[in-house]
Amino acid sequence: MQHNVLILDFGSQYTQLIARRVRELNIFCEIFPYNNIPEDLDNYKAVILSGSPFSVRAEDAPHPDLSQIRGKKPLLAVCYGAQYLAHFSGGEVAPSNIREYGRANLTFIKDDELFFDQVNINSQVWMSHSDTIKQLPTNGVKLASTKDVENAAYRIEGETTYAIQFHPEVYHSEDGKQMLENFLVRIAEVEQNFTPNAFVDEIVAEMRAKIGSDKVVLGLSGGVDSTVAAVLLNKAIGENLYCIFVNNGLLRKNEFENVLNQYKGMGLNVKGVDASARFLNELAGQDDPETKRKIIGRVFIEVFDDEAHLLTDVKWLGQGTIYPDVIESISVKGPSATIKSHHNVGGLPDFMKLQVVEPLRMLFKDEVRRVGKTLGIDDELLGRHPFPGPGLAIRILGDITPEKVSILQEVDAIFINGLKEHGLYNKVWQAGAILLPVNSVGVMGDERTYEKVVALRAVESTDGMTADWVHLPYEFLMKISNEIINKVKGVNRVVYDISSKPPATIEWE
Repeated sequence: MQHNVLILDFGSQYTQLIARRVRELNIFCEIFPYNNIPEDLDNYKAVILSGSPFSVRAEDAPHPDLSQIRGKKPLLAVCYGAQYLAHFSGGEVAPSNIREYGRANLTFIKDDELFFDQVNINSQVWMSHSDTIKQLPTNGVKLASTKDVENAAYRIEGETTYAIQFHPEVYHSEDGKQMLENFLVRIAEVEQNFTPNAFVDEIVAEMRAKIGSDKVVLGLSGGVDSTVAAVLLNKAIGENLYCIFVNNGLLRKNEFENVLNQYKGMGLNVKGVDASARFLNELAGQDDPETKRKIIGRVFIEVFDDEAHLLTDVKWLGQGTIYPDVIESISVKGPSATIKSHHNVGGLPDFMKLQVVEPLRMLFKDEVRRVGKTLGIDDELLGRHPFPGPGLAIRILGDITPEKVSILQEVDAIFINGLKEHGLYNKVWQAGAILLPVNSVGVMGDERTYEKVVALRAVESTDGMTADWVHLPYEFLMKISNEIINKVKGVNRVVYDISSKPPATIEWE
């Protein structure tokens, strides 16, 4: 694949956003840690340095070797990157009198600079730093200022090197995308050839060459990622792809049957395996979230392995790994501190002895959907909300019983179907119901009840890294609450979760 743009990550929370903005320009890019720069840079036509939580003045500040990049490739340094170039190239970086964080406006833009073409005075930018560049590096030329930041942007004479102290990748920087386009397309002359069609053609050819006539087994979940991965592999190797869809007993109501029916018309070779009793037996009496996750992961692998052994001469395992998972595994600080084990990344036991093929490993979630559309996958399937690998197990707080699963499936079905009927489903990124481990007092007719409480959750997001709760109409929530309480035996109270991520997470466990 044509690499085009290399992004060096210094640990910024915004690094993935840089990649997303670059991809929106139909330019392919890759993220690498600053301390793991690819040896072969020939295919990269431009380089971007990310921001960082570090200060360039600190002893442990990231200090990459840019000798094969600077002056040889078009280079854009963002925030920490801009301060790094100044600090180590004859300039001066010092603590700011005030922490420069949040919105600012450009009060000066140097005339006739291609980087700021179609960007006007007073354009809003987003600052996030506690240091500032007091003196530009050797041969530095000031390009822009804000009220509080004199050297908000500069370039280095004699090089195709640009630096900015603000973040063009965040939505708050009004003309950030324009600046990235000016740098990448007009200054670095990078081709805008990364499209869903081009990706499909290239990845199918790559998989055919890689897999040849070997057989591949893939575990389908009914979700977008595994489905698109399966259709891509099917396009590449046809009947040599064997798909397995495991019912762990923790899927949504009727999901096992519905998803299998959807796959029938897609030409995929799919076997459905109902292992729900096996999963629920293993989970009996377990109430720790991480323990539940590990049990589900282990039993899935056991079931999957049992089924894979019924096939002969399978050499490859297909997975729906996507780019955020890949980035996390090679991040600057190593994998993030564990909030919870990842639903989709568990690895396989050595005894399976399969090579791994991951056709989506370079795509973000929204790109997976666009590729799926190019492949002709049904909009209803592509538009499905994300659903956690452990399923309803992490939406039942406490231990798992068949009765609790049944209650939550009914509640969830009413909520999700209601969103669809009221035209709200596609306005929500993810929605679901949570069964709480508390009972509450209620009154039904003339009788006092003491039954379960459920929480409804609906969030809007782009990739799940951050999320805001959705302001669903009060009339809708009232209708759904009444329907749940009237129709689902065992529930007498419904609450709505109005927490955003961060500080909360999307799932409750």
